[in-house]
Amino acid sequence: MNVAVSRRLMNIISIIGLGFSIAITVYFINLGVFKDLDALRGLVGDSIILGPIIFIFIQILQVVIPIIPGGISTAAGVLIFGPYAGFIYNYVGICIGSVIIFLLGRKYGKPFILSMISDKTYDKYIGWLDNQSRFEKMFALAIFLPVAPDDALCLMAGLTNISIKRFTLIILIAKPLSIFLYSMALIYGGHYLTGLLG
Repeated sequence: MNVAVSRRLMNIISIIGLGFSIAITVYFINLGVFKDLDALRGLVGDSIILGPIIFIFIQILQVVIPIIPGGISTAAGVLIFGPYAGFIYNYVGICIGSVIIFLLGRKYGKPFILSMISDKTYDKYIGWLDNQSRFEKMFALAIFLPVAPDDALCLMAGLTNISIKRFTLIILIAKPLSIFLYSMALIYGGHYLTGLLG
């Protein structure tokens, strides 16, 4: 198989995969799984194997497709599966999604990135890309602490010379704390509000 045919085949597979992901996302949105904990719990169900697989897939989708709010699903992972298993499933899904959007940003470049994030966000962080070494440090810090738009930065990282290996290493090392803090803030914040309203 020559290079041209191979590339065409990969593009077809990518388009089919994207179409499938969008269709599944629309289906999940219609079910309300990204906004309603009960709907998500009902979809995941009690299956020991299928439940975690579905949940991880949902977490990948909410990273790759920016119209989906990730807050509910991140907290839901801990509430449905418990603090340890929930954290692991969140971690796996979010890390895989982060690598996917990095690769998409690298493959399709600035026009694709601007179609996924706002001009304001792009303009705010594009200056980070001027210095490769500085970008890696700032990127790692942003991923480590839940203070910056991680998904947007993962996309924009595709415009730098950072290797996929180094990018993945930063995500794997830096993501756990932000996922943990974000999950706990959502869960305990929700309990606190429920207590005030109740």
